[in-house]
Parts: sequence; C-alpha cells; structure tokens
Amino acid sequence: MLASKEKNVVIEKFRVHDKDTGSSDVQIAILSEEITRLAEHLKKHPKDNHSRRGLLQMVAHRKRLLTFLSRDNEERYLKVIKKLGLKK
Repeated sequence: MLASKEKNVVIEKFRVHDKDTGSSDVQIAILSEEITRLAEHLKKHPKDNHSRRGLLQMVAHRKRLLTFLSRDNEERYLKVIKKLGLKK
C-alpha cells in the first residue's frame, strides 16, 4: 500500500482537473506504483505466493482500466502510457 503522501504525489502528476482523485488516469498511475513496489518485494521473497496473487490481480485491474481509457479517450490513454512507460 502506498502512503498517503506518496499517493498524493502520484495524483498531482496524473490528475485531469484540480479536484480529480479517482479518474482512470489516476487509478492507473496508483496501481502502477503499487505494482512496481510489489514486484520489488517478490524479487526478495520469491515464495510469497499470496502477494504474487495480489500482484496478478492488480495487473489485471490496470489492464481493464487501460482498455476502458483507450476506448473512452485515446489521447489521454496515449499520454498515460507514455508517462508510465508502459507498452501498448
């Protein structure tokens, strides 16, 4: 889980408008940050299968959000992909 200060930094980077905290862009960015941290944890603890399952669920959720955003607003989708360094 991200600390609230770290989450606020991610929200600042990806928000669509001033009071935005839950748009697809922000959700994707927060999930990406959590995925990165959990991947680092799994490098140290390769037998932690409970965390691995959580990681796979987060990846699947992020993929669903990306699919939604690509259909809803292609321009924002490409911007988020580029900022996060993800593949299409």
